[in-house]
Amino acid sequence: MKAMDLTFLGAAGTVTGSRTLVSHEGKHLLIDCGLFQGYKNLRQMNWEPFAFDPAQLEAVVLTHAHIDHSGALPLLIKRGFRGRILATPSTIDVCRILLPDSGRLQEEDAGYANHRRFSRHDPALPLYTEADANRALHHFEPLPFGQSATVAGVFRFTFQVAGHILGAASLSLDCGGSTTLFSGDLGRQDDRIMPPPAPITQADQIVIESTYGDRLHDPQDVETALAEVIQRTAARGGIVVVPAFAVGRAQALLYAIHRLKARQLIPDLPIFLNSPMAIDLTDLYRRHRAEHRLSPEECSGMCDVARMTRTVEQSTALNLLRSPAVIVSASGMATGGRVLHHLRALGPDHRNTIVFAGFQAAGTRGARLVAGERTIRIHGEDVRINAEVVSLAGMSAHADAAQLILWLRTAPRPPRCVYINHGEPGAADALRQRIERELGWTAIVPRHGQCLTPDAAGLPPGARTS
Repeated sequence: MKAMDLTFLGAAGTVTGSRTLVSHEGKHLLIDCGLFQGYKNLRQMNWEPFAFDPAQLEAVVLTHAHIDHSGALPLLIKRGFRGRILATPSTIDVCRILLPDSGRLQEEDAGYANHRRFSRHDPALPLYTEADANRALHHFEPLPFGQSATVAGVFRFTFQVAGHILGAASLSLDCGGSTTLFSGDLGRQDDRIMPPPAPITQADQIVIESTYGDRLHDPQDVETALAEVIQRTAARGGIVVVPAFAVGRAQALLYAIHRLKARQLIPDLPIFLNSPMAIDLTDLYRRHRAEHRLSPEECSGMCDVARMTRTVEQSTALNLLRSPAVIVSASGMATGGRVLHHLRALGPDHRNTIVFAGFQAAGTRGARLVAGERTIRIHGEDVRINAEVVSLAGMSAHADAAQLILWLRTAPRPPRCVYINHGEPGAADALRQRIERELGWTAIVPRHGQCLTPDAAGLPPGARTS
């Protein structure tokens, strides 16, 4: 029996745009379908045709809802896909909020660009619309953790807990006489909200993410560091602006602030959650309490600590604040959304602080600010950033290099090969070296567009470039 092929069509040589095509006996399955983010040359890839015919896909299996994994699904439907999208029930709940918001933001950004005439395109168009995203939602089908599903008679798979965000899953796929485990984005063993990733039970080959493959999380206590930032900013009369991913990091920040307030470690200043999407997503933690560590009381504290800002008028009013406050707003890498208006209005004031609380993909505004740039382009204009910029990388929802190795060590036997994706080149190669050196396993970092054929007989995998 011919083994299956794995073709890496995203998150290869970069963190974003997760897409892996699995092919066997003329059938095709797509693992994740995310948007490329960061550098312009990556973002331009979102406008290119898919490297396969969407109409020929049997199904899409989604590991979790973050935009770099799910954000191109509306495009897939727009371009001819008519099959099922399988995901955990809570991932579907998150996507019902996240994907329409993504389409709406793209429409708003295109409209704003046309109004201000700063786009090189006339007219500027959205990649897809809110209506496109809503059409994509009709294709979702739930598959709970631990239950198996079969697609096209050749792909059999099961979700297991990945611990990254609500609903995040690793995917065990049986096909062509072997089992391939796709890690998805792995969470941390020490996360205060989400459970640790489930151990590996069986894997002939493993596809693993490498976002933090070349580094360890800062051992500093992130709550203490956050308290210090809020204290010194408030002391100089400033406002703390926190770009945050609407699902995962926004809730972790709210929980940390709740704990700090309860222990009176920060002033009793107002907290604002300025993201309708993040507001709705935060409420999902009440509905899916079985999937996280928080008690009902802790969950209520997290959900109630902030004033919820939904309307555009309320959002605009935050830019006029003249007393200390904390504003948590999407998006986490400052690639779009309401937080851009806050950075534009509040970034030039030296009394204020901008806090990044998670991974910043190369080429994003967040990455440039964390690297020390003091001028960023927002809505076609250069904005001088005089505010203090702080990175709380220890708040990331991704496993670091040591935790990735720890997860791999749970495998009951060595896999034939580990394929490393979802990482910048340095991070992916650093993890490859650790796997080979510390575990003695074969590891490969696939190139974008590369097709690899794991050999079912256990021989070294063959490779070809598609």
